[in-house]
Amino acid sequence: MHPAPSNNQRPAPPRHIAIIMDGNGRWAKARGLPRFAGHQRGADSVREAVQSCRELGVSYLTLYAFSSENWKRPASEVDDLMGLLRVYLRREMDELHRNDIRVRFIGDRSRLAPDIIDLLSRYEITTGKNTSMTLVVALNYGSQNEIVDACRRLAEEVEAGKRRASEIDATLFASYLQTADIPDPDLLIRTSGEQRLSNFLLWQSAYSELVFVNTLWPDFGRKSLEDAIDEFHRRDRRYGATEG
Repeated sequence: MHPAPSNNQRPAPPRHIAIIMDGNGRWAKARGLPRFAGHQRGADSVREAVQSCRELGVSYLTLYAFSSENWKRPASEVDDLMGLLRVYLRREMDELHRNDIRVRFIGDRSRLAPDIIDLLSRYEITTGKNTSMTLVVALNYGSQNEIVDACRRLAEEVEAGKRRASEIDATLFASYLQTADIPDPDLLIRTSGEQRLSNFLLWQSAYSELVFVNTLWPDFGRKSLEDAIDEFHRRDRRYGATEG
């Protein structure tokens, strides 16, 4: 463990930060507001997180926006979330493009509305050549489904004689995941005090540093992000090796 760096001695940030954005509903409930108000405020935190990561020099930021399990929520809340997603995409994507940020979406698009699918594809193409940072948004994403799908495709190739089972190793398997061209997260943050991964990047986070913070997502700002990064730098990352 090492002391946190001062602002003028801050080391390079993690290359890839992933965030489970949790606590919008509790934020709203604590203020006597409808849950949708928490989601609206949470969208402001998304904007600040993206801007802060870009300014700090983070190369990849992955946000868990909507899980495959979130369809179990009341239909009215799901509709509100999808409406907010439409607003966010139309309002923010041009700004992201102007800031040279590439946008990627992972998850199963088949259950999303056609107009949302069109927006996702359009902005991936529009921002595809940007280089200052990559923003990965997980929509209708579930890591177990992603892993099962990769297994199924590999099995089909083996069954068809296109590949030998003996060829399959961790590196090959990872190339069949939706994140094949994205480095694994160095730091994974979850807000609101919950301490679980909730089916998010299960394979990819095998060696991520996990930081759980009590702050609800609508209250998560740049200072919260910098504190989490400071905690990351205190960790001794040995990847299974003995301490040097």
